[in-house]
Amino acid sequence: MLWLILVLLAWAVAAVSCLRLCLAAADAPRHLDEAAEEARSDVCASYELTLPEAAFLAGGPQRVTELTLVSMHRERRLLLAHTGWATVVAPDGESDLERSVIGAIGPSGQARTAAVRTAVSAADAVRAVADRLVRVGLAVPDTARAPVVSAIRAVRGSSVLTVMLAAGAVLTLSQGQRPGPVLAWFALPLVMTLGCLALARFEVHAYTGWASPAGIRLLCSLVEREHAASGAGERARLTMVAVHGVGALDDPQLRAAFAGGRANGRAADRIR
Repeated sequence: MLWLILVLLAWAVAAVSCLRLCLAAADAPRHLDEAAEEARSDVCASYELTLPEAAFLAGGPQRVTELTLVSMHRERRLLLAHTGWATVVAPDGESDLERSVIGAIGPSGQARTAAVRTAVSAADAVRAVADRLVRVGLAVPDTARAPVVSAIRAVRGSSVLTVMLAAGAVLTLSQGQRPGPVLAWFALPLVMTLGCLALARFEVHAYTGWASPAGIRLLCSLVEREHAASGAGERARLTMVAVHGVGALDDPQLRAAFAGGRANGRAADRIR
C-alpha cells in the first residue's frame, strides 16, 4: 500500500501549491492598485523612457545588463569576445550601470560574460531603474509580481513531482497488480495542477511580467517612434536589443558572446 501514501502526498502537494497560486493571484491586484495610486498619472503620461528603462520593462534586470554590455561593446569601451569573455577597454564608466559592469569584471579587467551578467543584474544601479519605474506606475512592483511567479513555479514543481511519484508508485506495485487504477489516482492531482497553470496563463499574466499596462503602452510607442525616426541606425539597433534581447543582434559573434562562448552562429541563434 505504499502507492496510497504516494498518492496522498501528490494530492497534498498539488492542493497546497494551487491554493498558494490562487491566494497570490487574488492579492496581486491590490498591490498593483496601491502602486498605481501612488504614481502620478500626469508623470506617467508624459514620461520619456530611456533605453535601460525600456529594457527593464521588456525583460527585467537581465535585459538591462545585456543592453549595457552591448552598448559598451558598440562604443568600444568593452570587448565582448565570442569565447564568452568580457574585457574592459575604457575603465571609466559613463553611468552607474556601466560602473557596475566594470566593478563586476573586477581589477583584472577580464571576466566571464555570464558571471558579469549575473552580478550586474543584482546591482544597485539596476534596482534604481526598477524603483524609478515602479514609482511612476510603469513597472509591476515586486510585491505583486514575485509571489505570483513563485507560486507558478511551485505549481510546475508539483506537476513534475506528481509524475515522479506516479512512476515510483508503479515500481512498488506487487506482481500482477494492474497499474491503471493507481495511475488514475495520480491523474487527478496532475490535471488539477496543469489546469491551474492554464488558467494562470490567461488570468495572472499581467502580474508575471515586468511592465504594467501603462508601461506596455509606453514601450510600444517608444518602439514605433524609434523605427520611424532612426530606421536602421544605432539607436534603433539598441532599442531592438532592449525590447527583444540579444537574439535581436545582427552580429553572430556578439550573440555567441552571450551564448557562453559557443562561437557557432547557429547555436547562438537559439538565445532568444
